[in-house]
Amino acid sequence: MKIGLVPKIIIGIILGILIGQYLPTEVCRFVVTLSGIFSNFLKFIIPLMILAYVTMGIADLTQGAGKLLLITALIAYGSTLVGGTFSFVVAEKLFSSFISSSVTEQLAKVAGVSLQPYISIAIPPILDTISAVVLAFVLGLSLSALKGRKIGDTLYNSLKDFSGIIDAVLQHAIIPFLPLYVCGTFVDMTKSGKTFVILGVLWKVFLVVIAMHFILLFVQFMLAGTIGGKNPFTLMKNQIPGYTTALGTQSSAATIPVNLECARNNGVSEQIRNFVIPLCANIHMCGSMITITACATAVCMMHQIPISLSTVVPFIMTLGIAMVASPGAPGGSIMTALPFLWMIFGKEAGDPNGPICALMVALYITQDSFGTACNVSGDNAIAVVIDRIYKTWIKK
Repeated sequence: MKIGLVPKIIIGIILGILIGQYLPTEVCRFVVTLSGIFSNFLKFIIPLMILAYVTMGIADLTQGAGKLLLITALIAYGSTLVGGTFSFVVAEKLFSSFISSSVTEQLAKVAGVSLQPYISIAIPPILDTISAVVLAFVLGLSLSALKGRKIGDTLYNSLKDFSGIIDAVLQHAIIPFLPLYVCGTFVDMTKSGKTFVILGVLWKVFLVVIAMHFILLFVQFMLAGTIGGKNPFTLMKNQIPGYTTALGTQSSAATIPVNLECARNNGVSEQIRNFVIPLCANIHMCGSMITITACATAVCMMHQIPISLSTVVPFIMTLGIAMVASPGAPGGSIMTALPFLWMIFGKEAGDPNGPICALMVALYITQDSFGTACNVSGDNAIAVVIDRIYKTWIKK
């Protein structure tokens, strides 16, 4: 029977709790060993993923469409920044009401308790993440300038093939084993006593995140309706098929055909909707940013890691660029975010294959479909605005 990633993650969490609660330590260590091996492989893949997706994202973004491309990219990036900042402000105010000092005290008591794997296989990354990001920017910007001049096409096509390989690795090796990764994390947390403390606040975090998605979408469609001269409630009604499709697929890319139909129903011209919807599916991550920022804030509060707007804003600004063309597969945004979590958690706690980042993955994946649905719905709000700008100023 084929089931989606979110049910698999939930099954992984439940199995992890049951194994950690009822099975012998030897069995628990075996599961943690498998999870640890996967974690090291993930750490190896992350820089390659950054190199592949960010390079191609930048190279493709700077082709054609001129002013429209620049305006669309700025609006999408601005929306992503607003979403992340809004998320932190709300999370900081609300989460403190149910992530109390008693929760952090209970976590502190078990902070040093952890299961040791039977074996650990080191898989050193070819590049560190910062080098991968810098190289991706250099290659992406260079390819955007050279493409079409005969000397850049070969490298562009090679990197496009490389991106396809990383896509295949993610879809066939990384995403399918994420439930094992999460299961191992919860086995360890259950044995150490952390699980039931954490699960007590997860459902509240989930409700707050979903509420923030809806608030942001309401504001986006109100602005789009005002600028585009359309009824915002009709725009929201027309977006329902795209929203529900994204909930089911958990993929912005897979939702593009339905989202194009939503844009047509909103009266967006064919030229603009064929340009904006596929583009924003790769660069507009407002929903994902809300979820990632809220989850990171919750994790910081649980582990008494200092967090403030001054540390969150640089993280949001960096991630808003790094998530460009993040995988269309479920969980793509959090996989892209992993190398940058140190900006909030610190160098030690922000280790991509550490337990805190594993908790971040589990928190995010359970809400990923809602973040994706918020992303693609916001794409159509942007399409309405760009259509208005095109017809009013550029086309003339």
